[in-house]
Amino acid sequence: MKVSIRDLSKMTGFSPATVSNALNHKKGVNKETAEEIFRVARETGYLSANAVTKIRLLIFKKNGLIIDDTPFFQSLIEGFEEECHRLGYEMVISRADQREPDYLNQVQEILREQGAAVVVLATEMMDGDLEPFRNPPCPLVILDHWSESMELNAVLINNADAARMITEHVLDYGHTEVGYLRGSFRIKGFRSRFVGFQTALKKRRLPYREEYTVTLGTSMNDAYQDMLQYLKKNPKLPTAFFADNDMIALGAMKALQERGYRIPEDVSIVGFDDLSFSAISSPALTTLRVPNKEMGKIAVRRLVELVEGIGTDTVTKTQVCPSIIYRDTVKKME
Repeated sequence: MKVSIRDLSKMTGFSPATVSNALNHKKGVNKETAEEIFRVARETGYLSANAVTKIRLLIFKKNGLIIDDTPFFQSLIEGFEEECHRLGYEMVISRADQREPDYLNQVQEILREQGAAVVVLATEMMDGDLEPFRNPPCPLVILDHWSESMELNAVLINNADAARMITEHVLDYGHTEVGYLRGSFRIKGFRSRFVGFQTALKKRRLPYREEYTVTLGTSMNDAYQDMLQYLKKNPKLPTAFFADNDMIALGAMKALQERGYRIPEDVSIVGFDDLSFSAISSPALTTLRVPNKEMGKIAVRRLVELVEGIGTDTVTKTQVCPSIIYRDTVKKME
């Protein structure tokens, strides 16, 4: 005889409403209660062993140069955790480092885990790194990356439009010579930001000038050291720079100031990410604020749709749109 909600209620001692809410991941059921209900539901055959009760955030590392060196991802993970809790799913965080010899086995074990769906934080992925995640055996969403083959659901930043927008802000302030502080590790997000930067220049019929492009390390200290080395050559500088992210912008600012350049009087700088210390740098950095906490929540919601069979016949690519945070690092030209 098939087990019913009422049977589960008698076995667990919880009301039928509580049992139903737990099994449907509704709010208001505490973690211990939900775990006990799911345990009994599986043991009695009410739920199959592979019913999804857990959402795993898999943090992909290629070299750690982006993931390890910026606080950007902390609020993204907080949003992810909040949404898992709100929807009644257990959250687990794992890391898969491509440099480890058993990397592929790690990924396959995670994707095959019973009762789990997966979001891959894929910021550091390059072309080809998505291969182990194609045709996954579980519901899966890619976060902060995307696939040109359009076969995987993804949530990411609208990098190109945001970079174009903040570069246009610099141009609106009268700058006609704008350089590019280029992150040395060319993640897909940086490449897309470069496209947006170039688009803004083209719209104003301004040339992209290779001599105003400076390649810097992606940690704040590496960007600082690399910029110092560059400035020792006494190069001709543009009046403004767009940087791939705040870490690079802040490192470059420190080097410029040490070499006697005033910001923004001599050189203006804009960044991307709005890290917490960008507001308290001296001067405070004009940048783009990414709704990273909401990004984490959106990824969870899309994954839960896939778990529940909603929209499974449509692959989606959701882009969140940053907003400009106007501070003190852009000079208005006379």
